Amino acid sequence: MQGARVSVVIPSRLQGPSIDPSGSWFVERALNCLREQTALKQGALLQAIVAVDAGMGQTAQGRLQQRAIIAESGTRSQAAALNAGLSMAGGDYIAFLEDDDLWSPDFLATALAHLQQFDFVSSTQLDMSVEGDVQRISDFPTPSGWIMPRRTFERVGFFDESFRWHLDSDWLGRLGDTGLRRAHLVEATAPLQQHWIEASRPQLAELMEHSNGQVTLCRHASPWPLIVRTVHPNSGMAQIQADPIKGAESQAECEALKKRFGHLPW
Repeated sequence: MQGARVSVVIPSRLQGPSIDPSGSWFVERALNCLREQTALKQGALLQAIVAVDAGMGQTAQGRLQQRAIIAESGTRSQAAALNAGLSMAGGDYIAFLEDDDLWSPDFLATALAHLQQFDFVSSTQLDMSVEGDVQRISDFPTPSGWIMPRRTFERVGFFDESFRWHLDSDWLGRLGDTGLRRAHLVEATAPLQQHWIEASRPQLAELMEHSNGQVTLCRHASPWPLIVRTVHPNSGMAQIQADPIKGAESQAECEALKKRFGHLPW
């Protein structure tokens, strides 16, 4: 881990839990959690890249320029912002962190250790409210838990900007097509035997069913997932659930992905 250079791409709309424009942004909290990573004490080096939509670069620079590189896309979509950030990534490893999510202090060290044996790491997540109330453990591999060597990114490629809602599933489908080895991090008490997975963790069961032997479940020492996802009304999933038009767009993307890959890639 000594000297490992990690580029962390953080897509952001420069929003926070409050509608007050002078209030704190989620991305500031995300940047704080990067500074708390135990991997830094073990010699890892971080490059934080905040990726924003067209027209938001100057606003981001005004508050964040001392803490992160600002990457501004040419359009207004998450995929385009991510790709703008990826174009500026100079690390040996590439990771993602949604601006309203958090890494637990040991996440980066744990992930880097597993990348000695695997080509890609994903993770379960702990869903929490803005107020900090635990809601559930989710086994969907949010991009906030993705980290990979640069060679993996170069093989899979950038995000497909034609996707508005399920660009992550499209990318994971293309990762699966490569045959690369993937570690999926789960908490210390998570089931590893298939019959217990099927009985209690349907998302994990689906992940393993379609993995073609490429995904290995890897327990870490914590009783909680190492990724914290903040559940709030402005999140992508909340928008899909609240807006019939956005819900229809999401469903159309899901159907296209199922047609291409035979299932919705996780």
